[in-house]
Amino acid sequence: MIAAVRARTGAQILVDQLKIHGADTVFCVPGESYLAVLDALYDANSIRTFTCRQEGGATMMAEAHGKLTGKPAIVMVTRGPGATNGSAGLHVAMQDSTPLIMLVGQVQRDALEREAFQELDYRRMFGQLAKWVAEIDDVRRIPEFMSRAYYVATSGRPGPVVLALPEDMLREAAEVADAEPWQRVEIRPGPLHVAAFMDELRRAERPFLLLGGSQWDAGTVTAIEAFATANALPVGCAFRRQDRFDNDHPCYVGDVGIGINPKLGQRVRDCDLLIVLGARLGEMTSGGYTLFDIPTPRQRLIHIHADVGELGRVYQPKLAIPATPRAMARALAAEPAIANPPWRAETVAARAEYEAWQKPVRSPGKVQMAEIVRWLGEHMPAETVYTNGAGNFATWLHRFHRYRGLGTQLAPTSGSMGYGFPAALGAKVHDPARPVVCIAGDGDFQMTGQELATAVQYRLDVIVLIVNNGMLGTIRMHQERHYPNRPIATDLVNPDFAALARAYGAFGEVVERTEDFAAAFERARACGKPAIIELKLDPEALTPRQSLSEIRAEALAARH
Repeated sequence: MIAAVRARTGAQILVDQLKIHGADTVFCVPGESYLAVLDALYDANSIRTFTCRQEGGATMMAEAHGKLTGKPAIVMVTRGPGATNGSAGLHVAMQDSTPLIMLVGQVQRDALEREAFQELDYRRMFGQLAKWVAEIDDVRRIPEFMSRAYYVATSGRPGPVVLALPEDMLREAAEVADAEPWQRVEIRPGPLHVAAFMDELRRAERPFLLLGGSQWDAGTVTAIEAFATANALPVGCAFRRQDRFDNDHPCYVGDVGIGINPKLGQRVRDCDLLIVLGARLGEMTSGGYTLFDIPTPRQRLIHIHADVGELGRVYQPKLAIPATPRAMARALAAEPAIANPPWRAETVAARAEYEAWQKPVRSPGKVQMAEIVRWLGEHMPAETVYTNGAGNFATWLHRFHRYRGLGTQLAPTSGSMGYGFPAALGAKVHDPARPVVCIAGDGDFQMTGQELATAVQYRLDVIVLIVNNGMLGTIRMHQERHYPNRPIATDLVNPDFAALARAYGAFGEVVERTEDFAAAFERARACGKPAIIELKLDPEALTPRQSLSEIRAEALAARH
């Protein structure tokens, strides 16, 4: 028997759709434009609501949550300024292929097109920042729009969806049936695809397997590790996707991104078969589009991606396979292994090069980031989540840490500053028992540092290491390379970050020597609340490979 349809407000219908589709968490900054939704959430005991301090931080928390769950995360922002603030996190979700649904309050319908208070046309504003942008003008269509939002956000190449909600529509009542729960759409390779893949692999002498993208789960990692082990394949991970393969595995040979190991870069150039599973081969992973020829790489390319629009977008593949990493990894794991693969010795050699590349290098100053990162890897559980935003400080984490499992790396492939701290909070919301460590730069942290109030309010006991060198290090590095001895706009006057943490009600401490770090970290870990450790880094320690002075001297020498 079909249940009777009762009259509900648009806001109640909306919240009921969220429950039907399995949403259990909402990140938001409240606004008067969607008060009716907040009121409906009051009665939704199955949905937790987290109030953030700025919409960019809220959207980044949601984006990290979506990365970890593989399901659309929900963020709610108010109209006008709320939406523009939230666009920073929306950009991360788009470039990182993360499922996310942003619900934006809108002016009432009879005021549209008058430039009413905080009115914006969200279709025009978010046109390049989302997979689909729509406005729900009819309360009876809410179940339809919400169902479509879930499918669009998760199908093909996942990404964000934006739905604008006129405030009078949310208060209007209607009798309308609910949608059925959303179901994941899986793009699977056909038998001919798998057979052609194995034929190409058997022909190879120097293959290389590159992993990346979204739509991964623990079973996918297990399957691809089994396939790589059986065939002794060298495996690399795309920029900031290093958790797609256990970095301790003997087949893992490093990350293909910014600051790539030069020996690994050469191996990628010299391979005769490049297998790309899930990654888009964007600018960061392709070394600024220099690792592979455009449009036809000299390496035979097998490109596997769930979105056919990504296949052949920049690079022409020898074999294009539309499939999710989940489906392709499981299909490959079921294939018989290649007997005595001729590249086995090369995989062993590439692994040795990776391990040599990982040995800590000394930088100027009393704080040695390479040693601190290695200490964390040796003393923290393998399931610890590490997050970061953008800046040179992240190169120490990417180079010297070994990610042991899926979901242990939350980092923006979009290169967004300010991402690491809200991402850490999103990870802690997802799994409060799991340790979370954020590594942030001094400029990076101050983009979203006000979310420390959110962390304290909800007792999200993340640990933040603020690498403080008193400058915007990445931009200063580029300045010295292109305009040596002419620094401008990159120096920072920073607060006492430890005192700032204590003012918020968090733990705060300053470390000025590497040997003092371990004890400070253990105190932070034991405090039971959000913690900040400020690391005083010498400004000369600009990258693991070169100091500031060395970068400047090299640039000056090149001019003479």
